[in-house]
Amino acid sequence: MEKNNQVRTRIAPSPTGFLHIGTARTALFNYLFAKKNQGSFILRIEDTDLERSKKEFEKDIMESLKWLGIEWDEGPTLENGKYIGNYGPYRQSERKEIYKKYLEKLLNENKAYYCFCTPEELETQRQYALSIGQPWFYNGKCSQFSKKEAEKLLSQGKSSIIRFRNTPKKIHFNDLIRGKIEFDTSLIGDFSLAKDLNTPLYNFAVVVDDYEMKITHIIRGEDHISNTPKQILIQEALGFPQPQYAHLPLILGPDRTKLSKRHGAVSILDYKKAGYLPEALINFMAFLGWNPGSEREIYSLYALIKDFSLENIQKGGAVFNIKRLDFLNGFYIRQKSKEKLTELCLPYLIEAGLINSHEEKEKFHLGEPHFEIKETKEIVDFSFLEKVVSLYQERLKKLSEISELTDFFFKEKIKFDKNLLKWKNMNEEDVKESLKDLIMILEKIRKEDWTKENLEKIIAKEANSRGDRGEFLWPFRVALTGKKASAGPFEIAAILGKEKTIKKIKYGMSLLK
Repeated sequence: MEKNNQVRTRIAPSPTGFLHIGTARTALFNYLFAKKNQGSFILRIEDTDLERSKKEFEKDIMESLKWLGIEWDEGPTLENGKYIGNYGPYRQSERKEIYKKYLEKLLNENKAYYCFCTPEELETQRQYALSIGQPWFYNGKCSQFSKKEAEKLLSQGKSSIIRFRNTPKKIHFNDLIRGKIEFDTSLIGDFSLAKDLNTPLYNFAVVVDDYEMKITHIIRGEDHISNTPKQILIQEALGFPQPQYAHLPLILGPDRTKLSKRHGAVSILDYKKAGYLPEALINFMAFLGWNPGSEREIYSLYALIKDFSLENIQKGGAVFNIKRLDFLNGFYIRQKSKEKLTELCLPYLIEAGLINSHEEKEKFHLGEPHFEIKETKEIVDFSFLEKVVSLYQERLKKLSEISELTDFFFKEKIKFDKNLLKWKNMNEEDVKESLKDLIMILEKIRKEDWTKENLEKIIAKEANSRGDRGEFLWPFRVALTGKKASAGPFEIAAILGKEKTIKKIKYGMSLLK
């Protein structure tokens, strides 16, 4: 049981789509605030939109939060969908009796009423208000019906909704980010609460849920500010205490318009598939609207809990910069051990068709890390892949880049433009002579002496004797990789081994014939 003054925050996503970065950022800030204050973080699923809500989206939301490391203290579990916590059900679709109880209370106390206006009537009212330059809100026509008249219309099967009976007044609340905010409720009118006793609408359901789950702080996007006065009116009508509000700045694209897919915003698990690490996304999202008040930029989830505060959240929009995310991801990639990074890269090498899995994870844990190179059917061990991956650890921005950077290790012949072999003013004949000399040198090196250090020592001596090292080393590197940019030829040749190295150089020469 929580203490009376325990902080309780929540994230309440609608399972009508995949978890995107805006909702994930809101979840993170709620999580950080709760943990900073030794409180509880709750996951609630707002699935009252039965037509659009899907279990696959609910699963995606939970998997995404788990992957990010944002663990909830109460809510549905990912394993079996059952609940942890004392304030369930944590799905709105299972809370209909709770909503019905409070709707009936408002109706019985004459704080809400049935509205029988048709959509056509309401549209006519709206168009008239627009024509005279006035904001539209419901004119309260059905609020004049007595309880008896309303019951008669209901018994006749007349279509209706339930509206809140609004008394015009000024509402003030203190936003923990934006300070004092005031609303004139006369501009709201008698707003809708539910389609019927069994179908609550958002503003009503969220107020009941937050009260029943003892939520103390509501941290959400600034696009919800306009909902706040309606929710406060409902709280007052039901005698609920008012939670504290904090409205986060919107996430904007580089052009300072609302973030969308065209800015690179995709679902959280899409970022995972693209090769981003959860540590990088957490660090990146934390700085979308918050800063520590210092020059520090690298934060683990644990460090964020320690330093996070609502006071350091900005009011203006937070600009989404994918280059910043790439930088952070590269940083966290470089912090991984060679073994762990290789394990993380394996799925991308398999997906690219470079190696076959052969239940690679199971074999790795059993101490039998062997893989088949798909093209040649050669069996290689985990240590070979570890050498390949670690060679590019400093260059990787995303795990998904590993396949394109290292494909030449897994293919006998890489197609590339023969002109790429030329260094500066070299012609084809110069390149052929350079590669021919290189083969002669390499063939004399014994297999047991085939190390990066020995290769560099022997080949660099020949390269230096030519005046321009590039005339020897550039064709060497390109023949091995088929790429304009790559790791150095000595490191690559050391991993490939003598036989493969010479074979690749000969293939490069064949392109010049």
